[in-house]
Amino acid sequence: MSYSVVDVGDIPTVWGTFKFVRHHLGARAFGLSQIDFPPGKVGSEHDERESRQEEVYLTLSGAGTLEVDGETVEMKAGRYVLVPPESKRRPAAGPEGMSFLVIGGVPGDVYEPWTPPDE
Repeated sequence: MSYSVVDVGDIPTVWGTFKFVRHHLGARAFGLSQIDFPPGKVGSEHDERESRQEEVYLTLSGAGTLEVDGETVEMKAGRYVLVPPESKRRPAAGPEGMSFLVIGGVPGDVYEPWTPPDE
């Protein structure tokens, strides 16, 4: 078979909210994770300086915010946000929760897949 298929319902949840889609799909060129935040959940503030990955955030359902370097971006279904590696970011779900996709890659370099923790 020349393609891979995985249903999100078949991907185990890690750390309470993460689904490591890349790992289960077998993608090697970029990182890909779905994160499902319950209502009011606030993620940890972080940057990707060490990994050097820029990340694209895509809200799949629900709504919330993405704080980027102290500025608040409204997250709603269908909205894409590109965040460079050095920027601090912190996602937060609104009252109905928020499901979002994070796609990461290293600009101008080869992506090195990370192995997720045991599921």
